Amino acid sequence: MEIEKLIFYGFAAILLLSATMVITVRNPVRAALFLILSFFTSAGIWLILEAEFLALTLVLVYVGAVMVLFLFVVMMLDIDLAPLKEGFTKYLPLGILVAALITIEMIAVLGAAHFGLDLVVAPIPHPDGYSNTKEIGLLLYTVYVYPFEIASVILTVAIIAAITLTLRHKKSKFQDVSQQVKVRREDRVRLVKMDAVKRVSDTQQEAEL
Repeated sequence: MEIEKLIFYGFAAILLLSATMVITVRNPVRAALFLILSFFTSAGIWLILEAEFLALTLVLVYVGAVMVLFLFVVMMLDIDLAPLKEGFTKYLPLGILVAALITIEMIAVLGAAHFGLDLVVAPIPHPDGYSNTKEIGLLLYTVYVYPFEIASVILTVAIIAAITLTLRHKKSKFQDVSQQVKVRREDRVRLVKMDAVKRVSDTQQEAEL
C-alpha cells in the first residue's frame, strides 16, 4: 500500500509540473509535448485506480491521435513566436490573479473537507473476472443514457458548425462531365492568320540608313 502511495504522489507531482509547463512555456510545440506527458501521467493514475480502459483510451485517443494532429497543424502553420513573446509580462499580474482564484476554488471544492482520506475509502481490489469496460458500458447505456446521447448530438452539431464556418466564404470547384463531353474544337482552338514577313538583315538596314 505504501508503494502505491509513493507511485501516486510521483505521478501527481509529474502531472502538476507538466500541466504548469503547458501554460507557462512559450513554444507551442513544447507545450504540446508537456501536454502529452500530462496525459501519460493521468493514464498512470487511472491504472492505479484499476481503470485500465480509461487509461488506454486516454493514451490511444488523445496522445495517439489528437495531440499528433495538433503537433502536425502547429508545424504546418509555422507560427511566428515573436508575437507570442510580446506582452507576456504585461498580462502576468492578471494571469497570476486568475490562477490564484482557480486554485482557491479547486481547494474549496476538492479539499480535504470533501475528499479527505477519512471520507473517501481506497478502491477495493476487484476479482479476476471483473471488467471495467463492461461496467462503464452499463452506466453509459442505462443510468447516463440521456446525457450520453445529448453529448453526442452536441458534438455532432459542433462538427457540422465548424465545417460550415470553414466553407462559408469558399466557392467549391467541381467538374461538369456533360459539358466536358460536349466541348468542340472551335470552343478551345482559334486559328489566327498573319501575313508572312521577311526578316531584314542588319547589313541591309545599315545600307538603307
